[in-house]
Amino acid sequence: MDSKLLALLVCPVTKGPLILDLERNELVSRSARLAYPIRDGIPILLEVEARTLSDEELGL
Repeated sequence: MDSKLLALLVCPVTKGPLILDLERNELVSRSARLAYPIRDGIPILLEVEARTLSDEELGL
């Protein structure tokens, strides 16, 4: 994913920053506890498409 694009994207729920997880091909919003999928290079920033992050994944 292009770093310039990543700098512009925010979580649609919290409007906070997103972290790129290359291993899982997701954009992670720690504040919303959600991970948004990236499909065919396109971030899917819909809350209904996101998966909820566990405490372990957040390092809590």
